[in-house]
Amino acid sequence: MAHKILVETSARHLHVTPEHLEILFGKGHELTPKKYLSQPGQFASEERVTIVGPKRELKNISILGPCRKETQIELALTEARQIGVVAPVRESGVLEGTPGCKLVGPAGEVEIDHGIIAAMRHIHLDPKTAEEYGLKDKDMVSVQIDKEGRALTFGDVIVRVSENYSPAMHIDTDESNACGGATEGIIIKD
Repeated sequence: MAHKILVETSARHLHVTPEHLEILFGKGHELTPKKYLSQPGQFASEERVTIVGPKRELKNISILGPCRKETQIELALTEARQIGVVAPVRESGVLEGTPGCKLVGPAGEVEIDHGIIAAMRHIHLDPKTAEEYGLKDKDMVSVQIDKEGRALTFGDVIVRVSENYSPAMHIDTDESNACGGATEGIIIKD
């Protein structure tokens, strides 16, 4: 049985610690939700920063909330090359050995020595849906995209299961452009 999944494009963004947020925006500052995302409790904030790499900078980059225990920047591979870093493809939160950069906000700057990744394409599932689909946390699957003129199959898609998730696949802007901005895929068990 084919199981369909919503496919969403996750554009460049970052997650920050409360400490880094205060340095960038001032003491006591809290993130201001602008738009709630498909994953429960997650939001794009009003706050924006500049990411400064060895070659160039990317301005007006959205911070996603809520704050996290470690600052993490998620870029497409093309964007990482533009600022002059080699971003490894990693699961969110797996930051050891990744490149760093400078973050510039309206109240200050933060130099981080690691934290830039190209997020591994992934599927969020709640436990009930995962069970219905016959999948479990950390399974690897493929997702077939049948977009006219841009059909393709994404391999190496990691499944992430949590009570805090809603069913959706996340790909970056490079991947989204490759499949013509598809909004639905079919999960194929590897």
